[in-house]
Amino acid sequence: MEQENKVRVAITQGDTNGVGYEVIFKAFEDPAMLELCTPIIYGSPKAAAYHAKALGIEMQFNIIKNASEAQEGRLNLLAVIDEEVKIDLGEPTPESSSAAQRAIDRAIDDYKDGAYDVLVTAPVSKNTIKGFNGHTNYIERRLNDGRQGLTILSNEDLRVALVTNNVAIKDVPEAITKQKIVEKAAIFHQSLRRDLRISSPRIAVLALNPRCGEDGMLGDEEQEIIKPAIDELVSQGIQAFGPYAADDFFGTYSYYRFDGVLAMYHDQGQTPFKALATESGVRFTAGLSIVRTAPAHGPIFNQAGRNMTDGGSLRNAIYMAIDVLRNRQNYDEPLQNPLPKLYHEKRDESEKVRFRAPGEGRSQHRPNDNRQMAQEAPQEQTPEAE
Repeated sequence: MEQENKVRVAITQGDTNGVGYEVIFKAFEDPAMLELCTPIIYGSPKAAAYHAKALGIEMQFNIIKNASEAQEGRLNLLAVIDEEVKIDLGEPTPESSSAAQRAIDRAIDDYKDGAYDVLVTAPVSKNTIKGFNGHTNYIERRLNDGRQGLTILSNEDLRVALVTNNVAIKDVPEAITKQKIVEKAAIFHQSLRRDLRISSPRIAVLALNPRCGEDGMLGDEEQEIIKPAIDELVSQGIQAFGPYAADDFFGTYSYYRFDGVLAMYHDQGQTPFKALATESGVRFTAGLSIVRTAPAHGPIFNQAGRNMTDGGSLRNAIYMAIDVLRNRQNYDEPLQNPLPKLYHEKRDESEKVRFRAPGEGRSQHRPNDNRQMAQEAPQEQTPEAE
């Protein structure tokens, strides 16, 4: 790769009592990573040295004060914090949370100044940072450019976005509206096209209630909110299908038939994703000007300092951030000087039949290879037995 094409990747340290530094170190154990990008770690040299010693990992840092000083072929560590940082491995503390927040704030300020290309965030503990309800909302507020962010959990088989995130279960029904579903699905659709370069994405929309509400016996959100939202999306030219009962949808591997899955709430989307993407998953923020990714796991305090955590998820987050940046550039370039459209895209209306939400039920067989499901039309389903 030519030097002028090397992407500058900002990486925040995360909670200094968690596994942030461990997964950063392990992600860059492969020398090829420094040929792919120029990393700039936003953190503390003393905290980094502490973690390296605790883990028995030898790492050489190029300590810098400003992102402009970053050198290619080196692991650059931007000293956001010069003073000592008290480390209590395995336990979130006010000191570790403050260190995490200072790294995030400095990185966002530098992004506004054009100091790097993409941002990768190591995990933090939400409840110990004042006013912090996850990276997506925090970055959205700090950028303050009017754009809405959407968290997408992604691996090579599954992409899941959430209509509501970090909302108590008791508050989920009230938080779900037709407008919110349409807004989130539209961001999801555009991100699948622009960021992931899926030309005509198909999105499955999950139901809120068991068995899709069973004609109102278990809830009416499907008929009064979710189905009208899907109809609105279709009228906008977005291929949205559903609603699907989550248990059958994941239990019959139906996600292989779609490019994205829109879940109604946290556990409905996160639980199956984390079960299927143990160490490879990536958390990606769509909808914002900044390209931001993160490992799908949290700070994993019970493994901190014990050399137990794999760096694969963070490495995949770096790969994905670079891919999204280049995809956006390739997608946007023709739009700068658009040619007159010479034809109209034809839509196959049979798609709506093939992927229509069934009367709920399950297929009568399970293929030996789950990916075979992607090649088959959805099966008619019958109501789930008690």
